[in-house]
Amino acid sequence: MRRIRALLGDTGLDPLSRDVLERLVHSSGDPSLAALLQFSPGACVAGLQALKAGALILTDTAMAAAAVRPMAARTAGNEVRCLLDWAPAQSPQGSTRSAAAMVRAWPELIQAAEVASQPLPLVLIGSAPTALEQLLDQLDAGAEAPSLVIGMPVGFVGVPESKSRLAQSTLNQIRLDGTRGGAGLVAAAVNALLRQVAS
Repeated sequence: MRRIRALLGDTGLDPLSRDVLERLVHSSGDPSLAALLQFSPGACVAGLQALKAGALILTDTAMAAAAVRPMAARTAGNEVRCLLDWAPAQSPQGSTRSAAAMVRAWPELIQAAEVASQPLPLVLIGSAPTALEQLLDQLDAGAEAPSLVIGMPVGFVGVPESKSRLAQSTLNQIRLDGTRGGAGLVAAAVNALLRQVAS
């Protein structure tokens, strides 16, 4: 970590945001991510407070969920769910399994958070831009917003567009612009926040 801090130099970030950046660089081996990483004002604090209050963590892939569960278990004990638990067996015509899953999952998770008197979930998107787009559609229609969105879908098809739309929203967000991202990076970001829960 000392080597990473030396490579990054003065980032101008607050300590919590800088820790997220350092963990992303540690996971990827790529200091150039610093130029792509964006935080909305207060995003990390909002995410940390939600985690401390027991918010669920929703990931878009089983891989991301598997990378987050051990840290969640060791720290705040937050439940970790995978969006694909709500996915249909086949992709609907003109859509994707991930988008269809978000249609089902988000209203259910809002209701569950209300019943449990917990903050709304943190949403981690590392692979499914269509799920991010569908979530934003629901929010545009008046649905309640996540406590934090970690938006880092990887790839070329639909990815820049979904990230651009996220950037234009008022959501609490940690976003990696461009085409890079993935399950490992969204997991590293939320795990950095979970480490602070335990500190």
